Amino acid sequence: MIDFDEFGPEKILEVYDAESKMHGFVVIDSTLRGPAKGGIRMTTSVSVEEVSRLARAMTWKCALAELPFGGGKSGIVDNTKGDRKKKQEVIEAFGRALKQIAPSIYIAAPDINTAEQEMEWFVNGNGDKKSCTGKPARLGGLPHELGSTGFGVYHSTLVALKHKKIEVKKARIAIEGFGNVGWFAAKFLSEKGAKIVAVSDSSGVIFNKDGLDFNELAKVKKEKGKVTAYGKGKILSGKEILSIDADVLITAAIPDLITKENVGKVKAGIIVEGSNIPTTHEIEEQLIKKGKFIIPDFVANAGGVISSYCEYKGLKEKEMFKLVEEKLVKNTQLAIDNMGKHNNCVRCSAMDIAIERVKKGKR
Repeated sequence: MIDFDEFGPEKILEVYDAESKMHGFVVIDSTLRGPAKGGIRMTTSVSVEEVSRLARAMTWKCALAELPFGGGKSGIVDNTKGDRKKKQEVIEAFGRALKQIAPSIYIAAPDINTAEQEMEWFVNGNGDKKSCTGKPARLGGLPHELGSTGFGVYHSTLVALKHKKIEVKKARIAIEGFGNVGWFAAKFLSEKGAKIVAVSDSSGVIFNKDGLDFNELAKVKKEKGKVTAYGKGKILSGKEILSIDADVLITAAIPDLITKENVGKVKAGIIVEGSNIPTTHEIEEQLIKKGKFIIPDFVANAGGVISSYCEYKGLKEKEMFKLVEEKLVKNTQLAIDNMGKHNNCVRCSAMDIAIERVKKGKR
């Protein structure tokens, strides 16, 4: 069920194309600060309720990042069964279907199972390069494959470690997910000297208390398609990433990872939410009562939408990374500095800041 309140959602659009069997929907949560910004999620199980939750998260994320965007999100039910040609037809049909709202009040971007190629297809269907970001560089894009989201998660993690007085070179990191976000978070943290002790993907978890070599792990993932082929460590089931004895758990893949059934298994003292909606606010409150320190999703993973803004404004790669670092460090610290008013809830503090910024937006 979708919740409506003083902020939105403003519009919910469901679209269908009989020829390609494309079935999708868009939730425009808020346009108070500007056109709604949010990616296209393409899975077999995506629902309008899930998209609505993600759109609201984008409203807060864009506001906290001080961007002239509102919040939105879209979803396509994936019926392509791995057929690339079919996927192109579906994405192009989706782009055509959204001409009435993109880019006027909605600007798309990559999300789960969509990347720069899919953004090119979306533009093909829509006809306007401004209708999405995350496009190939030859179309004027700053592809998410540059690692902007993971780079931002990395900087949020550094701020969290500093706050908890943990030296980066002594920090033990567990990362759920080794896609675009987890891969780059692991890369930058390992280069900074942190010890990556566990990484998961759809094949399971590879764990080594003495640390994983990022370059070797990345090579294995690229060549064999799974982190569990790394060979030097213990292989565990996917959800056991929560039970890893680490200083930091970075969520970087699926929504609703931490549930009421497994919340008691979380061992890491710091949780940095690199993925969107990895749990509920109620479960976060349970974790905080147990002494966990949480950097919420709309704070930690804003690097992607900041990169999207840079592309939208025609900025270059170097300028993008500079802006991501500046905004992630500033706003993560700002939310931490004000959390004392909210019983150490960084989300609550960040929400106060984001709500105030949305309210100041102009229609």
